[in-house]
Amino acid sequence: MRARKWTDSGERHDTRRLKHRADNETRSVPIPPELVQLLVWHIATFGSAQDGRLFRSEGGGVIGSTTYSRVWASARNLALSPAQILSVLAKRPYDLRHAAVSLWLNSGVPATEVASRAGQSVEVLLRIYAKCIDGDEGIMNARIEAALS
Repeated sequence: MRARKWTDSGERHDTRRLKHRADNETRSVPIPPELVQLLVWHIATFGSAQDGRLFRSEGGGVIGSTTYSRVWASARNLALSPAQILSVLAKRPYDLRHAAVSLWLNSGVPATEVASRAGQSVEVLLRIYAKCIDGDEGIMNARIEAALS
């Protein structure tokens, strides 16, 4: 199987801890109440895997990346306009992470908080996302002037 060449173990999927964290360490990710309601509904309706994953194969295993990609492409076709489908908008599920982090930064959430929520260091966050912080120069100048007053 092709996926095995990308793992350390030679299996289709490696079982790993969170990056840069100790075994069994968790990370809190605050989410809006509307998403909590959706998650509660999803778990009540579909359950979860034995290890707590929300999405699993019919046999309870890890879903393959090709399956995720196929389902994502179908969802894009249902949710987006024809022009958007042809664009790079939300081309991959991972693009949602980039969109969320960019939104948080552009909304004025401090980089330290965004980094914590995204599970990365401030250094990595700013190296990757600093270019997404755009506009509002007038607002930033006003904030600086207010701080100096």
